[in-house]
Amino acid sequence: MAQTTTWKIHDMVRDNSTGGVKTVYWECEVKDNDDTSCKAIEGGRLQLKPNSTTSDFVAYDDLTEATVLGWVYNSLIEDDETASEAKARIEANRQGKVTAQVARKTAEASGMPW
Repeated sequence: MAQTTTWKIHDMVRDNSTGGVKTVYWECEVKDNDDTSCKAIEGGRLQLKPNSTTSDFVAYDDLTEATVLGWVYNSLIEDDETASEAKARIEANRQGKVTAQVARKTAEASGMPW
């Protein structure tokens, strides 16, 4: 059973005076490729405290989706995980939920034999 995983940024809130992003709304969605009604979504809101005087500051106009998703992955880190491991943990959790949904749907059928 193949699944598709998609990470998305839905919206961001920024400070107009500095161009710093203050809030990021994100989502990770996993769908079964054969039955797209089987899906699992995790999403959230990442609060940031941008400081335009630091060397790692990225102004709003210079942002890419990859950069912002990197912030999201870093925010998901637990214990001694890396950002990649945190991302993989979220994906595996959602994939497990989709697999369980498909299993439930294929284990039962409705109807009558006549």
